[in-house]
Amino acid sequence: MLKGKKIAIIGSGTMGRALAGGLLRSGKVAARDLRGTARTKATAERLTADLGVACSADNAEACRAAGIVVLCVKPKDVQKVVEGLGAKGALAHVPLLISIAAGVSTAFIEGHVPPLTPVVRAMPNTPCFIGKGMTVVSKGTNATDEHTALAREIFSTMGRAIELEEKHMDTVTGLSASGPAFIYLIIEALADGGVMRGLPRSVANELAAQMTLGAAEMVLTTGRHPASLKDDVTTPAGCTIAGILALEDGRIRSVLARGVETAARVAGELGK
Repeated sequence: MLKGKKIAIIGSGTMGRALAGGLLRSGKVAARDLRGTARTKATAERLTADLGVACSADNAEACRAAGIVVLCVKPKDVQKVVEGLGAKGALAHVPLLISIAAGVSTAFIEGHVPPLTPVVRAMPNTPCFIGKGMTVVSKGTNATDEHTALAREIFSTMGRAIELEEKHMDTVTGLSASGPAFIYLIIEALADGGVMRGLPRSVANELAAQMTLGAAEMVLTTGRHPASLKDDVTTPAGCTIAGILALEDGRIRSVLARGVETAARVAGELGK
């Protein structure tokens, strides 16, 4: 679906670079069909050198020939960027506009772009940078199933991609986008336990990280409920159930669930 389509990536931060790299590695998009932008000429030149993609500090120039425009800018910058593009006529050809800005609704973007512009909201996460990401997309008023299919194909170059109704996007942000930080905290804490018991820090980190990776793959590969997989490990009167009870004493389930709830609530306030 992406072959031959011109794509502009507005903003070359972590996610913008990850997206450009994923598209190129997938072979679905040629470097000549990809344009990027950055705040400064120096940053743009570095991106061109690193990825071989034309990059400039001119958002409008990058968008004029693009059939797909991906906004990889901070929530507070979305209005300024899209209004700037509109003022310069860079969206007059009504390209598909995809935004990854947390908390910024498709309705808000639609209110600042030319009428009938198809808008898709996407929420990726940082593991996209290594091709192991999770992205959720949802369509705005003028977007069609074909538009969301295009968005899913773009983000599938960096991992998994699914579509949900937009009402879920703040929760997706709290769980999937903020979630890696929660998992890093858990990995660090588990490694601390190993260090306390005498393991070298590097070994404890490796054990905790690989264990987390394997456990996640078990959930995705088997399709079984996490509770069922947990029961496979918790033999009667064993060490695992003893450890689980210690975690439950600390209300680990409630704390993690509340972490997602709080992050989701704050995500919904970012675009206001």
